[in-house]
Amino acid sequence: MQHQFSIHTNGPGLYEITPLMAQWVQGTGLLSLFIRHTSASLLVQENADPEVQTDLQGFFSRLVPPADHPAMAYLTHRYEGPDDMPAHIKAALLPVSLAIPVHNGRLALGRWQGIYVFEHRHAPHRREISAHLSP
Repeated sequence: MQHQFSIHTNGPGLYEITPLMAQWVQGTGLLSLFIRHTSASLLVQENADPEVQTDLQGFFSRLVPPADHPAMAYLTHRYEGPDDMPAHIKAALLPVSLAIPVHNGRLALGRWQGIYVFEHRHAPHRREISAHLSP
């Protein structure tokens, strides 16, 4: 079973998609997710305390600042703005695909885990995620 999901983002941050995935899955198998972009990522992360998402965003912003930051003067790919190349770097460091077991129509996530799109660009985007549920 396969499906294509469109997720709308409004700038940098983590966007939880767990309910959307939980509604779609059925049976028992393995859910494979793949984000079809080079400037966003997929994560399984804590969904109980929103400070976790804030801290992750802050950490990666400090780790890979915008291209107009003096520490990033070595970057040459700047055609799409100062957030573009840093977004590609973050997507290279973080997963763009996930595999999540499904048991009896339920995602086998831990108690505090959720599935997130991690948007790395500043402008709103429509992100496409390919999902495949295999038996």
